[in-house]
Amino acid sequence: MREWLIARPVAHRGLHDVANGIVENTPSAFKAAIAGDYAIECDIQISADGEAMVFHDQTLERLTAGTGRLDAMSAADLKRVAFRKTSDRMIALGELCELVADRAALLVEIKSRFDGDLRLVRRAAEVLAAYRGRAALMSFDPAPIAALRTLAPNLPRGIVAERRYTHPEWSPLSARAKRALAYFQHALQSRPQFIAYSVNDLASAIPRLARNVLRLPLLTWTVRSAVDRERASRYADQMIFEGFRP
Repeated sequence: MREWLIARPVAHRGLHDVANGIVENTPSAFKAAIAGDYAIECDIQISADGEAMVFHDQTLERLTAGTGRLDAMSAADLKRVAFRKTSDRMIALGELCELVADRAALLVEIKSRFDGDLRLVRRAAEVLAAYRGRAALMSFDPAPIAALRTLAPNLPRGIVAERRYTHPEWSPLSARAKRALAYFQHALQSRPQFIAYSVNDLASAIPRLARNVLRLPLLTWTVRSAVDRERASRYADQMIFEGFRP
């Protein structure tokens, strides 16, 4: 087991604090996490020209002055889009690696539309293969994680999961696909080396089996309250947190 995966609490999308102008998944949020001695969780999306960009949403409207789909714009154009609450600009995964320089562990979530598109995981694997720091890739989608077994077998890979996929973001998936995800029917193909599981579902069978029988490192997301923190302490090896400082 790679002990660094669970050595420090993980700042969800960096140590962001929008009231003080620190927006999620920005250089300021990552610098704050490093200063606080936390590991960093972040998200990546694919640009129109195949770059891995550090951003959570598929579209720009929630956080920026831009509009439209991120994958319809080039990396250069995305770096010019202004965030609403900060002077930071969007960065690519390679730039994040340069910023962090192994001063914190990186857990990078590959965002996916569950459409079989592997461009993002290929680019992320290429970038992280050249990075000498602690970094791992994870995703809700088992396809890119399975692809990592060939693309970058030495790069730690994990599955992000929950017990029930009821949030509206999962509405494009069929009931059968949701069931397959919930019951880890992909396990023989993806062979995750760690699990990041919903804090609300930690007491269920899958995370307990992964941690106690398979001995996989178990992280939990997203810890925001004292109740969440108690549950994380009881059932998981480490928490992915936001809204407070552990």
